[in-house]
Amino acid sequence: MKRRHFFGAAAALAMATATVGAVQAQDKTYTIGVSIPSATHGFMGGLNWHAQQSIARLEATYPNVKFVLATAGEPGKQVDDIEDMLATRNIDGLIVLPFESEPLTGPVKAVKDAGKWVTVVDRGLSVEGIEDLFVAGDNTAFGRVAGEYFRANLPSGAKIVMLRGIPTTLDNERVAAFEKALEGSGIEILDKQHGNWNRDDAFTVMQDYLSKYPKIDAVWASDDDMAIGVMEAIAQAGREKEMWIIGGAGMKEIVKRVMDKDPQVPVDVTYPPALISAAIELTALRFVSETPVYGRFIIGSTLITPENAERFYFPDSPF
Repeated sequence: MKRRHFFGAAAALAMATATVGAVQAQDKTYTIGVSIPSATHGFMGGLNWHAQQSIARLEATYPNVKFVLATAGEPGKQVDDIEDMLATRNIDGLIVLPFESEPLTGPVKAVKDAGKWVTVVDRGLSVEGIEDLFVAGDNTAFGRVAGEYFRANLPSGAKIVMLRGIPTTLDNERVAAFEKALEGSGIEILDKQHGNWNRDDAFTVMQDYLSKYPKIDAVWASDDDMAIGVMEAIAQAGREKEMWIIGGAGMKEIVKRVMDKDPQVPVDVTYPPALISAAIELTALRFVSETPVYGRFIIGSTLITPENAERFYFPDSPF
């Protein structure tokens, strides 16, 4: 299958410098640790898949770069993984998506204090300025893009409900941007509750909404896993034709529905798990070329429509 990249800028840089990297630093081998959460839900399943694909591709491209991948289902395991990478694997760099910010800050700082390169992905640490490179999606754009679609496709007086994720700064940014996009539209937000980026929780929340509100015109599920739970609740209530749903992140099942012009799922919003690939590629460039990759690399959120959905469809991915 021909791969389509969310991370075009990073991939282009990697292609442009592949020859240079093969020539440079052939006398030294670099080891890069990659520490990410386990595939505990759809998005993380996709992120793990993209990480594995990127590592395989880059190890073939750069014979002098090796990766050590570790996944963790809770913060304590991730701390142990990182400490082991530093103590026994002598890593030259670390790419970390923190399971939680607070418990990972100290161990990641220890890696930096040891003179190693640090790339932080998606969830920031509790202390700013530790990492050399930060790669993340644009949470403000994620909420704004969805809100703009609601505003453009619902009349004044329309009634909607919202499902929030886990209570985090990330979720706050998304919700604030969504609500700001609706200001002055006349669209009424009936309710907003936390579905915790979880299908079962979202199913329960949506059941509550359906029992309380006889009229709902649309649902901002704010996540594709939650959108699946929402759709199941709506189907059980027999109210599929009354409302449409927008999730987010680009789950393949949802993108396929958009491709097929399913009226219940007219569009989706990207927050690609492939952002881990951008982080891995950019970090590799740090060791094989003189390409400047310090700073912040923020991947914008795009509206997925029937016209462009094929670009965002990864049928081989678990997400």
